[in-house]
Amino acid sequence: MDHPDRRLGDFIAGLPKAELHVHHVGSASERIVAELAARHPGNVPSDPEELRRFYEFRDFAHFIEVYLAVVDLLKEPEDIRLLTYEVARELAVGQQVRYAELTCTPYTSVLPHDPGRGMAIEAYTEAIEDARVAAQRDFGITLQWIYDIPGESGLPAAEETLRFALDHAPEGLVGFGLGGPEVGVPRPQFQPHFDAARAAGLRSVPHAGETTGPQTVWDALDLLGAERIGHGTTAAQDPELLTHLAERGIPLEVCPSSNVATRAVGSLAEHPLATFRDAAVVVTINSDDPPMFGTTLNAEYEIAADLLGLDERGVADLALAAVDASFAPDALKRDLRAEVEAWTATAATDRAE
Repeated sequence: MDHPDRRLGDFIAGLPKAELHVHHVGSASERIVAELAARHPGNVPSDPEELRRFYEFRDFAHFIEVYLAVVDLLKEPEDIRLLTYEVARELAVGQQVRYAELTCTPYTSVLPHDPGRGMAIEAYTEAIEDARVAAQRDFGITLQWIYDIPGESGLPAAEETLRFALDHAPEGLVGFGLGGPEVGVPRPQFQPHFDAARAAGLRSVPHAGETTGPQTVWDALDLLGAERIGHGTTAAQDPELLTHLAERGIPLEVCPSSNVATRAVGSLAEHPLATFRDAAVVVTINSDDPPMFGTTLNAEYEIAADLLGLDERGVADLALAAVDASFAPDALKRDLRAEVEAWTATAATDRAE
């Protein structure tokens, strides 16, 4: 008889999933980064062992430093296309992800403030769209895009990211986000940009409450019109905020391993995921920057199952919560829900035999 933990792991490995909080560049596996580093020798090692050491983060600021070093490897549209297609392959083949909202930060590749280094936004858009279409054809995964303001670059980045979203929108663009450091990057300054993006039909999905307190989450809700919150870890410190999130049905995009790796929480045992569950807040499980944090979406589901004491049905409900919280078309949501339920029923039947 299979060990229960292994059986649950096998169930998770085959479970159809939606991934809502995963970064484009941050999903570059060691294999992809090594290929890009070999193309563009410089500050990022191409040797796998050295690369693993390179990904050992001291704190959130160091993570941003390493992340931007990987961004610098994306020098040509062909690099963007390679990254996007291979990330889709690894999500679909390795994690059974059927649908992903990939957070892209075009500002850091287009570099409008430094035209000599960046690529044209038209070339960037063509590269991700070509990869999106090819990935759906080859791997059966549907990708949609969230364009993300890199908070560390301030208002100039917000202006340009909004321009990219409004004037050069790829077909799969559904959301407008805000990432990067929170300390010293107050959310209120970005209200006009989110107002304009929302008026154009884009959904608001800023990071908030990852490395700052609950007020950042309140600002994201009240000023940026957030429909989901990226991380939201410190919301657990504010009972009124938890009640608000639960009553409004505003999901949190929870990324447990990421929060430990960036020192947002001290350990998995200290993670507030169970607090969110107990407060009836909608939670979705996500991988954030999986290779950089030494994780996968499957591993994050296993962590969540352990922290919450879930069986197969409970894990399937987490997968359904991600589908429901997604910005996928209704028909695709129905198909994904049916796939999750079919896999769960099959697992139950196999266990009974």
